[in-house]
Amino acid sequence: MKRQKTLETNANNSNLFDLLSEEIVFAILDFIDTNPLDRKSFSLVCKSFYITESKHRKNLKPLRQELLPRVLNRYPLVNHLDLSLCPRINDNSLNVISNTCKDSLNSIDLSRSRFFSYNGLMSLALNCKNLVSIDLSNATELRDAAAAAVAEAKNLERLWLGRCKLITDMGIGCIAVGCKKLRLISLKWCIGVSDLGVGLIAVKCKEIRSLDLSFLPITNKCLPSILKLQHLEDIVLEGCFGIDDDSLAALKHGCKSMKALDISSCQHISHVGLSSLISGAGSLQQLTLSYGCPVTLALADSLKRLSMLQSVKLDGCAVTSAGLTAIGNWCISLSELSLSKCLGVTDEGLSSLVTKHKDLKKLDITCCRKITDVSIAYITNSCTNLTSLRMESCTLVPSEAFVLIGQQCQFLEELDLTDNEIDDEGLKSISRCSKLSSLKLGICLNISDKGLSHVGMKCSKLTELDLYRSAGITDLGILAISRGCPGLEMINMSYCIDITDSSLISLSKCSRLNTFESRGCPLITSLGLAAIAVGCKQLIKLDIKKCHNIGDAAMLPLAHFSQNLRQITLSYSSVSDVGLLALASISCLQSMTVLHLKGLTPSGLAAALLACGGLTKVKLHLSFKSLLPLPLFEHLEARGCVFEWRDKEFQAELDPKCYKLQWEDIAQ
Repeated sequence: MKRQKTLETNANNSNLFDLLSEEIVFAILDFIDTNPLDRKSFSLVCKSFYITESKHRKNLKPLRQELLPRVLNRYPLVNHLDLSLCPRINDNSLNVISNTCKDSLNSIDLSRSRFFSYNGLMSLALNCKNLVSIDLSNATELRDAAAAAVAEAKNLERLWLGRCKLITDMGIGCIAVGCKKLRLISLKWCIGVSDLGVGLIAVKCKEIRSLDLSFLPITNKCLPSILKLQHLEDIVLEGCFGIDDDSLAALKHGCKSMKALDISSCQHISHVGLSSLISGAGSLQQLTLSYGCPVTLALADSLKRLSMLQSVKLDGCAVTSAGLTAIGNWCISLSELSLSKCLGVTDEGLSSLVTKHKDLKKLDITCCRKITDVSIAYITNSCTNLTSLRMESCTLVPSEAFVLIGQQCQFLEELDLTDNEIDDEGLKSISRCSKLSSLKLGICLNISDKGLSHVGMKCSKLTELDLYRSAGITDLGILAISRGCPGLEMINMSYCIDITDSSLISLSKCSRLNTFESRGCPLITSLGLAAIAVGCKQLIKLDIKKCHNIGDAAMLPLAHFSQNLRQITLSYSSVSDVGLLALASISCLQSMTVLHLKGLTPSGLAAALLACGGLTKVKLHLSFKSLLPLPLFEHLEARGCVFEWRDKEFQAELDPKCYKLQWEDIAQ
């Protein structure tokens, strides 16, 4: 009896979670893995939770390189290390990573990092034997010696070298010989690589599935060996101006395994060369021809043999009605079509096309300025399963046509109606699209709170809302959105001049809000922004440019509650030295734009810049360049900060209607 009481007492005093297996706790952690604050709270519950969370974490994205030793010690079993937020990664940093992670590390992203060289990469390749993925994009200082170090990663499967402009065929040859397991390689803008280097990759790396050769100075010489790759599925030849119809005509066969082909901006390739390139490519599913040859009847006829084609992107191409009609007559049914900024799209051609392709899920007709309500009627009657419709600046479409979208296309998840004639009746109809997650209504001057309220009441899954310069929106409309769309993550209400603090207070209930843009809203004050800071702790991007009534009083709660803030624009606000210095306590802060702050002094700016240890980009007025000491800039640049200088005078704000007229003049 006494022993039973002792057992009961011990059970009451123990942590019940200790009775759960590690696998069950890992499963619980999987459900809260999306929010770093939730994971942190979990780890602080008790010692066992702290240990379990450290074992569970497989992906890391540190904010600063100086924290790497401590972070890696805390999480010893990390598989993926994303250093894209750390601009100053040097060889010492890579040595720490390679000696700490060793065989557990599978992939590393260095795409925004600088200052490392051959030595650091060699340490990484030799010590991390299971490394299968490296992203070195934008490492513009790397040379062939660094490529030779990468070649020591014998198990490498994915490699990105975009904009590594100093690497030549010699370095690529080392990689081809050393990394024979490569399945993906991106050489975009590697202008030192020619046919020789690409040919070596094709000959030595037989497992290649994805190959990005964008903007390389290659010709037809390397194409035969590329097209012989038995597993090649995705090839990007965007901007390869050395490839033309004559060179493609010499090809004896295409690539049978190819599923995606991008020849955007290849001005010298017409339907003749394209026919040679895709001959035998019966598995092709995605074709991108943007900013290339005209979409004519001949081009459409050359593609009709592609029985597996699902996605076609023709952005920026000149099109003819005959060409669009011919695409409509294909036996296949496309699921995605992009005609953004295509000259020549008319009601006749577009209507004929969509009538036949009734299975379309994604349609982009941005800036197709010749279409009218006729096209919208055909689209909504034929393509009732659309999930994405982008039709920015279709200015000839009358307001009545937008009612059809809500009546017929109720599966829409993404809808871009920027710069259109939609009114409240149109919004009321569109609110039937209950699955909408992204809605863009920028420069829509005919909508008001009445229409937006319908969206708030019925589109509860909305996560992104753009109201840029839609001047008819006031606090009532924003209140409806905040009440009906609790999962809202992004809102842009810039230049909605009647918005007040009431809107910000109501939006503070949307706890997932991470992007808030309210530039040019003169009635909001520090009180409203303080409410956003307290309620929206996941805030990452904040733009309060030209909010003259926001000052230091808002910066203090931001500094205390918005610890995830990475980007802030303060230009033309009333923030002074005090407020700017307060923001220095936000360890995540990386980008800052501070133009025309009347209360900002050179000494205050210098103190704030020194205190913000994680800054990577700062936009300043040119006048400060001569007022601050040169050693300050040298010190900050050595930490990885880039300065952008602006010399803009104060600009008076335009009336929304005047702005739209100016916008249309530019577009034309």
